Amino acid sequence: MLPRVIDSLSFLYLDVVRVHQDDTGVRAEITTERRGRETVYLPTAALACVLLGPGTSITAPALATFARHGTTVLVTGMGGVRCYAATVPGTLTTTWLEHQARAWADDTRRLAVATAMYEHRFGPGQAPPGATLQQLRGLEGQRVKALYKLLAQQHRIGRFRRTYDPDAWDTQDPVNLALSAANTCLYGIVHAAIVALGCSPALGFVHSGNQQAFVYDIADLYKAELTIPLAFSLHQSTHPEAEARRSFRDNLRLFRLMPRIVHDLQTLLAPDQAPTRPDDEELDEQLVDLWDPVTGPLPGGTNHAPTG
Repeated sequence: MLPRVIDSLSFLYLDVVRVHQDDTGVRAEITTERRGRETVYLPTAALACVLLGPGTSITAPALATFARHGTTVLVTGMGGVRCYAATVPGTLTTTWLEHQARAWADDTRRLAVATAMYEHRFGPGQAPPGATLQQLRGLEGQRVKALYKLLAQQHRIGRFRRTYDPDAWDTQDPVNLALSAANTCLYGIVHAAIVALGCSPALGFVHSGNQQAFVYDIADLYKAELTIPLAFSLHQSTHPEAEARRSFRDNLRLFRLMPRIVHDLQTLLAPDQAPTRPDDEELDEQLVDLWDPVTGPLPGGTNHAPTG
């Protein structure tokens, strides 16, 4: 029995290793003059996502194993350039994708989901009645700037400005480096949860025009709680990127982020059908249904030819 997505390990970061498949499983291997060959087998069926950093190579059979287990593979470079690759199991239900598509295609419902995302971040009733998406973006920007200012004062680092410039990566301050690294990990985990539910990472409600639009939407729900405070706490670090990844992974054990993401996704897309608790989620396999515009979905695996 494969683990449920909410029970999966959050992520695994690898760099300067070779990942390949042997008769036992997928393993990461490194060879050095000092310590010789070292090998670690990876729990592919229990990983939500794998981050492949600089100097990493991976074989096609190893990628195929990750694909069969629905593990998101994230390739990231020193400049923070990222590329997602994921597969969706053929037996996965389309229930949540249909909820997402209907809400995304209807402007009224799309705004309602965007408003729910805003209130998820800042509290119920914080969105003004009838607020437009432009107004919500403005309010969000003000609150995030206020959070930056507060954390900068607490850590006594002076004025802070969020920057992300892959072309000038090494010139950025430790807070920006740590924030970019932690956000990249967060994007990978969110992407894994979205794919595991069968939703589309491209159909965003606030973000648009990118294959990861919905990933950015959902990741924004947790940045103020997880990645932003973490980044500011590393303002004196000499290795902010590595420390951000390690600290972020350790914090995830306390926050149980994967169950929260799954539950929040379902609550946003279909409030009436979401489980009452994150731990109630179970992704069951089901046979494909047949579409009928009058009666609704009909069960698959049945001969519907007229009898008689």
